[in-house]
Amino acid sequence: MGKRMLTPLEIANATVVIGVKKAKLASLQMLLLGIFAGMFIGFGAHADITVMQTIGKFDIGFAKFFGAAVFPVGLMLVLMVGAELFTGNNLMTLGLLDRKITVKQMLKNWGLVYIGNFVGSIVLAWLLRKSGLYISQDMTAKAIEIAEAKMSLTFVEAFIRAILCNMLVVLSVLLATASKDVIGKIFAIWFPIMLFVLSGFEHSIANMFFIPLGKLVGFNTLWTTIWIKNLIPVTLGNIVGGAIIVPVVYYLCYILPYSKENIENQEIKSVSLQ
Repeated sequence: MGKRMLTPLEIANATVVIGVKKAKLASLQMLLLGIFAGMFIGFGAHADITVMQTIGKFDIGFAKFFGAAVFPVGLMLVLMVGAELFTGNNLMTLGLLDRKITVKQMLKNWGLVYIGNFVGSIVLAWLLRKSGLYISQDMTAKAIEIAEAKMSLTFVEAFIRAILCNMLVVLSVLLATASKDVIGKIFAIWFPIMLFVLSGFEHSIANMFFIPLGKLVGFNTLWTTIWIKNLIPVTLGNIVGGAIIVPVVYYLCYILPYSKENIENQEIKSVSLQ
């Protein structure tokens, strides 16, 4: 039987290679695939609202679980169909640490993808508002309730929840990278993403859909307030969790030691040839 998944060392190296490919994408590709990813995450978020507004009438615990159970379809679409998601692309720091990409390349990708994610999220929220699906009082009430809850967080609360969120998101991406078949990738994505939603953690791109949708259907807030109260602290927290904590540990444990080993082996060979 063939090997069905990669080892942690192989995952780390594969992630570096993927980061290099992402850094070399054309600007238009980054933007368009970013728009798609924003919409894909929004699809999962819309399904979450749909389930929550129904089951929540009977049991809030089950409602949260089943809402969390359908949300991961967004990342499944991103990783398996092909799109560019800012929070997942935070793993590009692994390639930066390994000196395979530059800071300029990484920030260009992050910037264009983040803009694309925002555009895609807003477009989907607007389309759903116009679709008539949120004429239902229950759907509208749930969308506003979610937006209000996110906007009620303090800066520190949003920041910490965002750190924990993107640790799980990038670990999900790493797990999906480890798997070599579709079913394996689905399970690799589903469990960590379901866990972050169920736990109440904060995801910047999901919030680009949830809060504007709430605003479009009746939540009274300003766009500047949305950014200051939620999107900025959540984005910063996502970067800490997904671009610093997880990649740095993986670099120190799986890439740096083997890089030193390769250098030492090359020096030994060089001396033996003299």
